[in-house]
Formats: sequence, structure tokens, C-alpha cells
Amino acid sequence: MSRVLRDRRAILLFIVPGFILYTVLVILPVLWSAYYTFFGGMIGSSKWSFIGLDNYARLFQDKKFAAALMVNVRYIAMTTFGQVIFGLLLALMFKFWVKRFGSSVRTIVFFPVVLPVVAVGQLFTKIYEIQPYYGLLNSLLQGVGLGNLVYPWIGKADTALIALAAMDIWTAMGFYSIILYGALLDIPGDILEAAEIDGCNAWQLFRRILLPLLRPILLTCFVFSFTGTVKMFESALALTRGGPGTATTSLSMYMYNTAFSFQKTGYASVIALFIFLLCVFGARLIRAFDRKD
Repeated sequence: MSRVLRDRRAILLFIVPGFILYTVLVILPVLWSAYYTFFGGMIGSSKWSFIGLDNYARLFQDKKFAAALMVNVRYIAMTTFGQVIFGLLLALMFKFWVKRFGSSVRTIVFFPVVLPVVAVGQLFTKIYEIQPYYGLLNSLLQGVGLGNLVYPWIGKADTALIALAAMDIWTAMGFYSIILYGALLDIPGDILEAAEIDGCNAWQLFRRILLPLLRPILLTCFVFSFTGTVKMFESALALTRGGPGTATTSLSMYMYNTAFSFQKTGYASVIALFIFLLCVFGARLIRAFDRKD
């Protein structure tokens, strides 16, 4: 193997095809989109013209962009932590408590990950429903005597984003639970046995042993979740369609509407470039917490 890795021709054989594919599918579209940011109007129309940095200047004065950015920030804060934390709790449950039928339980927990987004959106629309009949959530509240808490969860601006975040946490936490469960299986049993012999309780075992060993995988999960939630689009479109009003209109949805509804490709490209840079900056910030020692 070491002889193969020292062979430059072998290295080129492994790297060049992937690099070409990455360049065509990622680098060139980003550069192309960056080029469009210096133009105004719609591609192919008479209004398509070079306007320099006007689109960038407009970005910092656009109140709709600021509102969409705040929606993204709130959604990321709820969903990213929810997906990874609940995934970690499920992974701990798989490792230490679920012994019998473990494979079946993990399959059931992972199942929402492979469901189509539209199907999940329809499912949660029925769960949150209040008219003409109560959905599952409101029916449960009514059934346990908490009828005063019955609420149009996706029909009000103050709860629509929370309801959307809850749906996406439920959908993705199974994915992170499987990743973290695999990391838990890689921890040598001798370490856990030594900790128990030394008198570690459950919290000390988690805080002093498991959490430091899981740190690299946890940070990777946070990066995956963050980059996914920044691009929030499909789930919001399936559940709330960006409403009520603009309560769940994300940057990606605003970019889409700007490009295809308002026919402003240049300005939409600026928003797309901002989303790309936000993904890169956020991922680098999360990785900064990875201590090399």
C-alpha cells in the first residue's frame, strides 16, 4: 500500500477524476454565480446589464433579506442543536439500554431519514392540524385535559418556525444517532470497565470519558447539521410554504423567489453567494472547537 501511495501516477489516477467532478459540479457553479452578482435583471432579457457592486450595496439595505437571515439564525440555533443532541441521546440509549431488538429499534429510528420531504411535510401538517378537525398534537392536548393549549401551530407566526424545527429534528436525529452509535462502538470496553471500577457514576462516565472521546465525531455532526440547516428550503416549502407571512421564509426561499418570481438573477446570485460563505464560515467556526491535544 505504501508503495502505491508513493507512486505519482497512482495518486493522479485516484485524485484527478474526483477533482474534475468536484470542479465541474461545485467550483464552476460558484464562480459562475459570483460572476452574475455584477449584473442586474434577468438573464436573456433586455434589462440584463452590468451594474458593478450595486447588488452588494443593496444587500445590506434590504429589510426582507435581514428578516430571512434572522429566520435562518433562529432555525439553525434550534435545529442544529436539537438534531445532534437528540441523536446523541438516542446513541447512548442504543449503547447502554437497548439490548434486545436493538437492530429493529435503530431501523425504526432511522426510517424518517429516508422518507420524502413532501411526505414528512404532509404528515406533520396533519399532526399540527386544528381545522376542520384536531390533529394528533391538539387531540392529545385535548385528551389529557390541556385543551387551553390547543393552538394553530403552523398558522401563527410565533410558533410556525418552532413547529418546522421540531419536524426537521424528528426527521434527521436518527441519522446522527447512527453516526454517534458507531463512534460509541469504537470506544474500547476496557476504558469503560476501568471507569466503573474507579467508581464513576453515569454522569461522570459521560462527562469525563465519553464526551471527550466523542468530541471529533460530535463536531463533524454539528458541521453536517449546520450546513444542512443553512440551506433550509424543502421542509419549509412542504410544511409552511414560507408562511404565515414571512415567518418561515429562509434565505434560500428568498433567493428562489428573487430569481424566479421577481426575475432578478443578479441579486439572487448575491444571496446565493452569501449562503455559500455562511456555510464555509460556520463550518470553520465549529471546527475551531476541535482541540488538537
